[in-house]
Parts: sequence; C-alpha cells; structure tokens
Amino acid sequence: MTDPSLPEFARLVDLASRRLGGGVVAANDELFAERENLIKPEAPTHSAATFGHKGQVYDGWETRRRREPGFDWAIVRLGVPGVVRGVVVDTAFFTGNYPPEVSVEGLAVDGYPSAAELADADWFPLLGRVGVKGDARNPFAVEQERYVTHVRLCLYPDGGVARLRVHGEPVADPRFLSAGALDLAALENGADVVDCSNMFYSSPRNLISPGLTRTMGEGWETARRRDDGNDHVELRLAGPGVVRQAELDTSHFVGNAPGWATLRGRDARAAAPDAWVELLPRQRLQPDTRHRFRLPSHPEVTHVRLDVYPDGGMARLRLWGELSEPGRDELTARWFDLLPAELAGRILVAEAGVPVERAAELVAARPFAPGELPPEVRGLALG
Repeated sequence: MTDPSLPEFARLVDLASRRLGGGVVAANDELFAERENLIKPEAPTHSAATFGHKGQVYDGWETRRRREPGFDWAIVRLGVPGVVRGVVVDTAFFTGNYPPEVSVEGLAVDGYPSAAELADADWFPLLGRVGVKGDARNPFAVEQERYVTHVRLCLYPDGGVARLRVHGEPVADPRFLSAGALDLAALENGADVVDCSNMFYSSPRNLISPGLTRTMGEGWETARRRDDGNDHVELRLAGPGVVRQAELDTSHFVGNAPGWATLRGRDARAAAPDAWVELLPRQRLQPDTRHRFRLPSHPEVTHVRLDVYPDGGMARLRLWGELSEPGRDELTARWFDLLPAELAGRILVAEAGVPVERAAELVAARPFAPGELPPEVRGLALG
C-alpha cells in the first residue's frame, strides 16, 4: 500500500522496480553496500550490530567516504520507460552516513548501450541538487514531460541510500507491439490502474505486472467484506482496442479467491464515456487456478473493469487482443512526441528510411494529433 504521507505521484507505478525488469547497470562506488539494493521492491530492513568484513551490513547502496572532490552516482535502467512524475529517495536506517544532497538525471536511449556508453550520454536534469534527510523517505516531484529510459542518482558527496523509487506513467515503444495478440492490460505495454475499491493487503497494480506470481503476496488482495457489495479494479488499456481473450489467474489464493468475476469495458472517447458494455458475464472462479475465457464480439474499448464477488485475491489479469488503428496511432504519437529530437530523427532515418532532411522536418513538426500522424511515423509501429 502507498504511504499516505507521500505525495499523489507516489501512487503511480515505480518504473524502476526490479519487478518490472529494472536494473542498476553501473555505479562509481559500492564499497559498503551493493547498488542492486536500490530498486528492490521490498521495503528496506535493518538489523543492528550485524557486521561484515566491510562494516555494518545495510539494505541499500552505500559508498565509501570521499577524500577528494566530486560526487558518487548510480545508473538505473527503468524496467518500463515512460514519463517520470516524481522520485522518492529513501534513506531508511542511514543516519550518520546519508548524503546531504542528491540530484536525479534522465536519459532516453534506443537499444541496449553499455555502462560506459551510458556514462558518456547526454543526460538531462529531472531533479536539481536538493537536500535530503537521513532515515527518511524524501519525495520530490518532477516537472519534465519527457520520455525516459534511464535515470542517474547522484550523491553529494557520498553516503548511503536504501531505495530509489521512480514513479511515473509507462509509455510503450510501439515498434514492439505487433499486430497479433497483445496483452492490452500489461503494465509494460502502457496500461495502468485508474480505480480500485480496496487495496488493503496489496496493490491492484500487481495484477498487470510482468510474469507469474511466486507467492500470494505478489497478487492483489482485498479486505474481507462485511456488507452486500463487491470489489473492483478499473484499468486504462495500453491503447484503444478489442479484447478477444481474458485470463483471470487466482494462483496461490486458496482460501481467499473470489467466488465469481465479471468484465466490462467502456470507450472514454465516446459520446457516453461512462457507458459500460459487458465483455465477460459473471463466471464462477476456482481457487489457485488460471482461468481462460474467449470473449464474444464487442466494440472497441479504452478501459476495462474487473468486478470480483464478493471480495478476495487474484494473482494476474491478462486481456489479450489487438489495438485498433486509431489506438495504435494514439500510442505511436505519444511515444514519438516524447522522444528527444536527436533520437527521434535517428529512428526515422535508420528504421523507416526517411531522408535526413525530411526526418528533421517531421521532428520539428511535433506534437502530432493521432489523426494527423504522418505515414513515415505511423510506419514505425509494427502492424
């Protein structure tokens, strides 16, 4: 559950989380505690007087004391690229050894550059140099409306940070969204949770996270209802499209799976944006089971609502289908508009065969309305 003391942006997905495939690809120093701890999804822990051969063991990233000018840094590859809305620099349990100040930079690159290439890349500021407190969650809003694939956390001059949370909105790369069956509900494809009736035990965003669950704690579970209502989750799909199949997975939920479930969809662009259409009528569910359903023909939707009866837990929700042509254009336009100019031009030249002069014209003409997407840009998406 999100800490209510944190700002609203902390309710957004942590784009850097290890659960989404994030990684700490480089750090200039990690003598006392390894850099990989920065993006562990679990809250940091501490056991006093637990010493290793390098000193007290910390559940975080800690550098040695600097004896020369400069600063320490760690580069994080986001598990899901997107627009960063805020960061939380958590210095839990670092009291006499936290950095007095930090900054966070962003980067948008194509492909899989090496650590050395990333270090020499053109980073841009997401968060200027600011002071932080020890043994505290330090939240900072980010105002940059830019596509980000990597972030760099800088410590001034040195010290320890337990966790770095990079909250934001996923923006999928349309070149990897083929015209075949696509999970329109996947977080890594740009979907997200927009409403939830109850998240007492765990986040509904777990439902649309990558991979299968290993334990019940990696799914979504509600409190026990003591009334005649039911619980629900509403998703914004990766883009407007048609859902053909649904998977409702109750793996690991044995005595607390929902008894039944339904799926409904709506088109937020329609004249009646809150008009729901039935996608899956009420179905009985079994505990600890992956349920697959073929859905009847229905109109294009932008949002899907899962209702569970009366309450309980679910591991994953998959909604397989295809983006509509307008939906693909909408997603492609947002991605292309957010790219740095140099990267956008390079992609047009290298992948679409656009002449350099024409690529420069297209980049300068951004932003594009989805209905006005030039054919050269539309052609970047598979389909």
